[in-house]
Amino acid sequence: MAVTEAQKNEFIDAYTKALLTSWSNDDYAARLESDPRAALAEVGLVLPENATVTIGRGEPTSAQAEQSQEGRLDRQVALYEAGLESGNFEFHIPATPQIDTSELDVDELAEVAGGDFNCCCCPCCCCG
Repeated sequence: MAVTEAQKNEFIDAYTKALLTSWSNDDYAARLESDPRAALAEVGLVLPENATVTIGRGEPTSAQAEQSQEGRLDRQVALYEAGLESGNFEFHIPATPQIDTSELDVDELAEVAGGDFNCCCCPCCCCG
């Protein structure tokens, strides 16, 4: 059963909310593990009552890591469509992405704040 474009977009929105919420809210992440159907419903993804739901978490395999974000999303949409047919839904919730929060060193700051002043020479601005 292929989903319509509108159904696909609704699924992507809800799945994205589930990802972001699980990454930022430990209570939601725990509910996603203990009662995935209810947790997914919280973000707008209502599944049939008799469906089974499997949540896969953690780091992607090397094959998954090589896929683009779009490719992984397409794979998740395909799993959702398969779940609509079989009643067995599988969702992959990757580990929380790590953001590099290291500080710039003095040399890097100097590159960023080079102090150059560039005038566009446009008569409409005040180049002083």
